[in-house]
Amino acid sequence: MLLIHCPYCKECREEEEFSYGGESHIQRPSDPDSLSDEAWGDYLFFRKNPCGIHHETWYHVAGCRRYFNVSRNTLSQEILETYRIGDQPQMPSQPDDGGSR
Repeated sequence: MLLIHCPYCKECREEEEFSYGGESHIQRPSDPDSLSDEAWGDYLFFRKNPCGIHHETWYHVAGCRRYFNVSRNTLSQEILETYRIGDQPQMPSQPDDGGSR
């Protein structure tokens, strides 16, 4: 079981109180009207799946009901840091090798 620190509540709680929201820091299309169907599909459905450090969004369902970011090592499941939406991670992510999708 993961213990997750909520940066808003300032408490470590069990993972059952949270909901996983997917990859964080995804660049939104600047001109969505100009995207092809293939580009829309890539934006909507394809996410990184790295072995190592990954930045994720989580939602504190049973607490403050706010979204926040987590840097987690996908190999060890260790949570390295949590930080508020809008803040930048201290931990660098894994380089995208192009084959992790």
